[in-house]
Amino acid sequence: MKRHSNYFRTLFIIPGIAVLIILSLSLLPFRSAPSLKEAEDSVVSIKLSFVGDLMCHSPQYSLARVERDSFNFVPVFREVAPWFRQADVLFGNLETVLAGNRKPYSGYPFFNSPDDYLVSLRQVGFNFLFTSNNHCLDQKEQGIRRTIEQLKERGIGSTGTFVSQKDRDSIRVLTVKGIKVALIAYTYGVNGNKIPGGKQYLVNIIDSVFMRADIARARTLKPDVIITYLHFGEEYERLPNVKQKKVVNQLIASGVDVVIASHPHVLQPVEYFKTNGGNLDTGFIAWSLGNFLSNQQWRYSDVGAIASLQLEKNIFTGKLRIKSVETIPTWVFKGFSGRKSEFCILPASLFADREHFSFLSDGQRAKMKQAFDDATDILTRLTANQTVR
Repeated sequence: MKRHSNYFRTLFIIPGIAVLIILSLSLLPFRSAPSLKEAEDSVVSIKLSFVGDLMCHSPQYSLARVERDSFNFVPVFREVAPWFRQADVLFGNLETVLAGNRKPYSGYPFFNSPDDYLVSLRQVGFNFLFTSNNHCLDQKEQGIRRTIEQLKERGIGSTGTFVSQKDRDSIRVLTVKGIKVALIAYTYGVNGNKIPGGKQYLVNIIDSVFMRADIARARTLKPDVIITYLHFGEEYERLPNVKQKKVVNQLIASGVDVVIASHPHVLQPVEYFKTNGGNLDTGFIAWSLGNFLSNQQWRYSDVGAIASLQLEKNIFTGKLRIKSVETIPTWVFKGFSGRKSEFCILPASLFADREHFSFLSDGQRAKMKQAFDDATDILTRLTANQTVR
C-alpha cells in the first residue's frame, strides 16, 4: 500500500491488487485473445463515496428555515458539492427520522426532522442512505415507517430499517455500470427504545448469526462486492475498541469486502484487510467517518470525511480490485458567512484560502486547520500490518 497526501486531500492508493474470478472454460465459446481496444473497453470503473452521520439538531433546521414549515439545507453542502458530483453513488448515515409535522420538529435526544432535510439531501446528490442507528426508533414504529416512505418517495435507496420481514430479508443490490454492489446495515442498539414485539424486522441489530445469514443470502445474488454499514463503537473515542474489532472479524470471516462505520461522532482510522472468500483480494474498512453534519461544535466532533472508493472490474477477465481510496477531511462551519448565519461543510484542507473563505475569523480558521491536522493524523494512524486482528 502506498499513501499519498497533498495540500488538498489525503489519498490512499492500493496498487494492482485483484483476484481472478474463475470461469469454467468448458462453458465458454472459443474466443481469441482480445485486442488492445477490447481490453481497454472491458475495464469498468465506478466511484462510491461515503460520509458519516447526517444529523439534524434543532439549530440546524432553525438556521435552514425559509418559512414557517419550509426549509432549505442545500447551501450547507455547497462547498463539498464538487466531490459529490464525482461519485457514481453517494452514501450516508441518516441519523434522524421524519415523523411528519403533526409532531413538533425536534433534535436531540428524540429527533424528528422536516421532510425538507431529505429533499435537500437528494438534491445535493445522496442516492442511498443507511437508516439503522441508535436514533432510528426516536419516534417509534411510526417514525421508521414514515421515514422509509419518504425515502422511497424521494427516490433514495436505503437499508437498515424495514417495514416487514419480507422487506428485511430482501438484500439491496445496486448495479452500477455493470458492477453489482450488495448492501447490508446494522446498529449496536436503539438507545433503549423497545422494538415492538414480533416486529424485530424493523431494525437490523448487530448479531453474528443474523449477519452471517444475511451475507450468505447476499452471496446467492452473485454480487461483485458486499458492503456492510455498521453503527457501533464508543462515542468520542478515536480508535476502534475490542468489540468493534470482534464484530468486523466476524464479518470478514463471513466474506464481506468493505465495511463503512460511524456512531462515535469522531473520525477513526481507515485501513485494509485480507478478505476471506470475497471477490476482492484486499478489503477496506473505515472504522468511523465521524459527523459529516451536526451541531456538535467541539474539537474532533466538528470533523468528518468523504471516503471514496474507486472499484475497477475487467469485464473480459473478471478481475476486480479497489483501484484507489480517497479521503477528504471536512469541517462544519457555523456562524455568519457574509450573507447569513448558517451551517456549511467546508473542505478542511482549504483552511489557508482567505480569498474564498474571507468570512472566517482567525479563530475559526485556526479550528479549521486543527480539524485538517486532526483528520490527517487519525485517518492514517493504523497501518495494514495492524489490521483487525
